Amino acid sequence: MSTKPPGDVPVRRIDRILAFMSLGLLLLSIVCFFAIMIASSAGAKMDTGIWPLVGVLVYFAPIVAFAMLLAVLIMSFVRRARANRGG
Repeated sequence: MSTKPPGDVPVRRIDRILAFMSLGLLLLSIVCFFAIMIASSAGAKMDTGIWPLVGVLVYFAPIVAFAMLLAVLIMSFVRRARANRGG
C-alpha cells in the first residue's frame, strides 16, 4: 500500500536544487547588503577589492533567485497538469 495521496506528484531533484539555490542566492544577497552597510559605516573603500562584486551581487542575486523560483513553479504546474491529464 502506498502512503502517498493519488493526485500527488513526486518532487524531482532539479526542483530541489533550483529551490535551494534560489534560497541560497537570496540569503547571500541579504548578507552582502548588510556587509555593505557595515563596511560603509566603518569607512571602507568601496571601489577596491571585493566590494564591487559584493555590490553587484546585491543587485542581481535577488533577480536570479526570483527567476529560479519562477522556473520551479512553472515546472511544478506543468508536471501536475500532465499528471492530472494522465500522460
